[in-house]
Amino acid sequence: MASELRISPRERLVLTTIIEHYITTGEPVASQAVARQFADKDGLSSATIRNVMASLSDAGLLDQPHTSAGRVPTAKAFRFYVEQLSGASKHLPLTQEKREQIDDSFAGVSNSQQFLERTSHVLALISSGVGVALASTIEVHALEHIHFTRLTAGRVLAVVVTKAGLVMDRMLMLDHDLTHVELEASARFLNENFHGWSIDRIRTELTRRMEQERSEYDRLMASVNELCRKGALDADGGLQTIFVEGVANLLASELDRERLRQMLAALEAKQRIVELLNAYVDARQHSVRVVVGLEEAMPEMENLVLIGSPARLGAENFGTVAVIGPTRMQYQETINAVSYIAQLSDRIFQPPQ
Repeated sequence: MASELRISPRERLVLTTIIEHYITTGEPVASQAVARQFADKDGLSSATIRNVMASLSDAGLLDQPHTSAGRVPTAKAFRFYVEQLSGASKHLPLTQEKREQIDDSFAGVSNSQQFLERTSHVLALISSGVGVALASTIEVHALEHIHFTRLTAGRVLAVVVTKAGLVMDRMLMLDHDLTHVELEASARFLNENFHGWSIDRIRTELTRRMEQERSEYDRLMASVNELCRKGALDADGGLQTIFVEGVANLLASELDRERLRQMLAALEAKQRIVELLNAYVDARQHSVRVVVGLEEAMPEMENLVLIGSPARLGAENFGTVAVIGPTRMQYQETINAVSYIAQLSDRIFQPPQ
């Protein structure tokens, strides 16, 4: 673990210089390049720097791609670098210009779904990676309104609106046809009895009532049960909405053709990204999470980094915002942008005083 890594202040200085040089150029860093930057300051002669680089290589922090080439930072080095950024007493905040650019990009957003969709676009624009925004799982959405529309015999459109403003629709194929009157009665029952309840809690309560109150609600509950059994309030089946934008940003990275194909396939399989975000970004955390070494979870994501944070509306978590990008990214700027956008939701949806 990087947190257990013990290196001297001199080694830390050289390593940070190499990492930042590599992020800027994308080329292996030679000792001469580091020496030119220090120009014999702090007692760092060319010979001293070569010795320090050899020590860093022995510690698994630098790699040498070719015999005559310079060194490149390893995933272990990037983890250490990120921890140093996170532990620094002072962070360089986003510039006023960047904050205004982000604020302007969210003009006109009125609900959480629009916010998340806009987030993926904005993060892709301001980072060198893929902008990702994931709506929270359906269990944490509170019901605002549900409506059923009969399309044809046995086919019903269910539209669920959450209190956070997310709109989800599902096509239901019923075993038993329901009339417009029965659909209206079912929707009214759900809206009057379960307004503000989480979807998961509603499903649990419906099961309980079906068992205990059959005689009183027999016909109505049969209709409600049929609609819910067919997925009107199903937590599965893709209701966890994800927006992904900026995959083309990764095409310029130094990847061989086969690895690039595998990585793009993984990014296109959005369910894999959902699993990745759910695994690494805890809805209870209050800070940005940086994960270097995504290949441990998904081999196709080798040399990619996840920078993500939960987005909240008051005390409720309604999604995750993140960047998936190359290890060669501007970490501090990206971390700040993710953090700013994650907190922006509370300002956008803050009710007027």
